[in-house]
Amino acid sequence: MSDSRIHALATPRQADALTAEVAALHDRLVQRASATTSLDLGYRVVDSPVGRLLLAATDVGLTRLAFESEDHDAVLDSLATRIGSRILRDDKRFDGLARELEDYFSGRRHSFDTPVDLRLAHGFRREVLRHLRDIPYGHTESYAEVAASTGSPRAVRAVGSACATNPVPIVVPCHRVVRSDGGLGGYLGGLAAKRFLLDVEAAA
Repeated sequence: MSDSRIHALATPRQADALTAEVAALHDRLVQRASATTSLDLGYRVVDSPVGRLLLAATDVGLTRLAFESEDHDAVLDSLATRIGSRILRDDKRFDGLARELEDYFSGRRHSFDTPVDLRLAHGFRREVLRHLRDIPYGHTESYAEVAASTGSPRAVRAVGSACATNPVPIVVPCHRVVRSDGGLGGYLGGLAAKRFLLDVEAAA
């Protein structure tokens, strides 16, 4: 039952009690599903300086971080098809990552401890994403440099494609990859978000 429906049928005190009860039931459902490994994905949406971010994780780790411009409902539908349809909102599960993101955006954190599940990336794209985590905070590499570092110096366009389809941006920092001429290149979250992330790191 939605909060609006609850409030329409009850006094304010009753509505608050019912809302709390529904939240508690939801938490128990999530705990039971996780305990019986019947949950494919948990998710949460958090606010950030670059807009609302969808966080989704398997038991292995963070498997998707999506910007608001990607349409969170569409992202969840895609995850249900690609990973599994047993998906529940699980706010508590992401408390640690939410704090890490807050610290990162404020310049207090330079790397993420949250485990990452790269099952949505394959082949060369996964190799690129693994390399991106080695680019130091506050530094950048060109697409050509990343291609060379992954052993495929001619695969510059493939590096661009890997960055453009990075399922866990920010945590796996594809924003640190720029054009050889100093231009920003592309970014799934938009160029304003990419510039913001680079400026946060440059100022720390």
